[in-house]
Amino acid sequence: MEQTKDPKPRPNHRRYLEVLRAMTPQQRLAKAFELSELSKRLFRQGLREKFPDLNEADFQRLYLKRLAKCHNQNY
Repeated sequence: MEQTKDPKPRPNHRRYLEVLRAMTPQQRLAKAFELSELSKRLFRQGLREKFPDLNEADFQRLYLKRLAKCHNQNY
């Protein structure tokens, strides 16, 4: 099987995989939750910057509606 060249250089990818492999399953799960929470915070912050004038109730509805679009529909 021919390996295709990655179009985006990732010079630290090998090290990243080493770090992941050195983690326990519990550490990897904790990291996944941490990254998920960070993603949600960044998403929320970006949305707030786009809609600074929405009151909190309307903003929360918009946030939940947009977040629902992001979830895999195969669940």
